[in-house]
Amino acid sequence: MSNLRLCLIFLTMSMMVFMSSAITPRVGFYRTTCPSAEAIVRKAVNKAVMKNPGIAAGLIRMHFHDCFVRGCDASVLLDSTPGKLSEKEHPANKPSLRGFEVIDEAKRQLETLCPRTVSCADILAFAARDGALAVGGISYQVPSGRRDGRVSLFDEPSNNLPSPSLNAKELAASFARKGFSLDEMVTLSGAHSIGVSHCSSFSNRLYAFNETHTQDPSLDPKFARDLKAKCPPSSSPNNVVQLDGVTPNRLDNKYYTNLMNHRGLFASDQTLLSSRSTAGMVRNNARLGPAWAKKFASAMVKMGSIDVLTGRQGEIRKKCGVVN
Repeated sequence: MSNLRLCLIFLTMSMMVFMSSAITPRVGFYRTTCPSAEAIVRKAVNKAVMKNPGIAAGLIRMHFHDCFVRGCDASVLLDSTPGKLSEKEHPANKPSLRGFEVIDEAKRQLETLCPRTVSCADILAFAARDGALAVGGISYQVPSGRRDGRVSLFDEPSNNLPSPSLNAKELAASFARKGFSLDEMVTLSGAHSIGVSHCSSFSNRLYAFNETHTQDPSLDPKFARDLKAKCPPSSSPNNVVQLDGVTPNRLDNKYYTNLMNHRGLFASDQTLLSSRSTAGMVRNNARLGPAWAKKFASAMVKMGSIDVLTGRQGEIRKKCGVVN
């Protein structure tokens, strides 16, 4: 009997461990433990966006950079420690990522109201959604219940984040590794409808494209002249330009219209029109704004589910910049 009892105890404990690790994020995860969680995050985002609409783009991009590296575990929020640089310091993130202060403010309020309950990973997912709503009117429900990771490594963005110089085939492969279809990749690229870029991310298209062409021939000539005026060869590395000069503070499908007019800022943008595999998708998204917005919302939800930590995995950080 004692052996049987021990076996039953072992099986019960094993089942508990399995169930705790098999938990999946769900909408309304904090309904009973911290009912105001999403409202608090939204208020912090709206306050920041009212002062600076560009923060919305920063939050969406930060969520993307988080999820594509180690999954959606808030590793992008961790500060470096002595002798160990974090993702934050990688050139893909510094100095261009914005919105850390919004996440920190929401976390501060949530820790006061619901200590050790709401993860930084969920706060970031909520904030990206609220940014899309604030500047694009795009609304969707965010499954929550993610937990925070304890690791952030400087070199990992290099192997996980797509470069602005990739062609359509390379972009498709990069997104496919994270489980996205070709259409989902083109859909999420529409996030480049808002935000800014440093000149260094595209200056090669203006001054050193290849051995045959100094300037990228796919660029609209007037657009290229405007960019050169804002980004001369000797420009400061801090110089930035709007990703979309038509509706710079509105998350909409004008990004695709810009591509059709050969006004995509990055090579990885314009390649979506020049590639046969994606050109039709660009045209459809340019023509059907509401349909694109609906697809964008679905793709954002899917992105927020990449390799999440749940149950007893990871932790709930007290402060988003440091592990407990």
